[in-house]
Amino acid sequence: MTPVLARLFSWTGALLFLVSLAYFLVGYLITFGAEAPAGSAAGATAWNVALFTVFALHHSVFAREPVRRWMARGVSPGLERPFYVWLASLLFLLVCMGWRPVPGVAWHAEGLTLWALRGVQVAGLWLTVRSAIAIDVWELAGLTRQAPGLGPQATGPAEFKTRGPYGWVRHPIYAGWFLLVWAAAPMTMTRLVFAAVSCAYLLAAMPLEERTLRASSAGAYDRYMAAVRWRLVPRVY
Repeated sequence: MTPVLARLFSWTGALLFLVSLAYFLVGYLITFGAEAPAGSAAGATAWNVALFTVFALHHSVFAREPVRRWMARGVSPGLERPFYVWLASLLFLLVCMGWRPVPGVAWHAEGLTLWALRGVQVAGLWLTVRSAIAIDVWELAGLTRQAPGLGPQATGPAEFKTRGPYGWVRHPIYAGWFLLVWAAAPMTMTRLVFAAVSCAYLLAAMPLEERTLRASSAGAYDRYMAAVRWRLVPRVY
């Protein structure tokens, strides 16, 4: 692939990444908040779980070192991350677009309780964005490359920050996600299934992700774990 096409591929992947996140926010905060008409809750739930599982499997499988080595044989190192971002963003868009409404409402909130929940959601969104900025946001969007014009270059040994949110817990982006999806009101069953399935996946993925980081960082992540004890909630987990 020529440098121009590689640059175009990377930037369009980053744009797709932003579009998928924006589509999720609009869908979860507005569309998923509408109470679904009566229907088969079991059928809709089964479909949604299967749909998210496809995305989750991709996310987990592509993070494993054997798969990354296999990918490296067919994709140049500079395009490995953009390729991953392209695929992950497309799958996440499909999840949000294909999510079926589930009848029922788990809870409503009014008055001060409603405003408190809104505040928790804002805090979750802030924590997610702040944590993404604290690390390499270019890398998250697939723009860190070994070529000019595509964001900062990754150099030197692995380093895990202990300032800001990454000094509170080891997975602050996930913590922000939990706050965002669980502080919804009304908590329609459509939202509840999405929150439960996505958070169950994150809880299962965190130990696997950390095992990969420990194996690939020459002790750097072990030192980070010693400095920051908690994964998700300070003094709890």
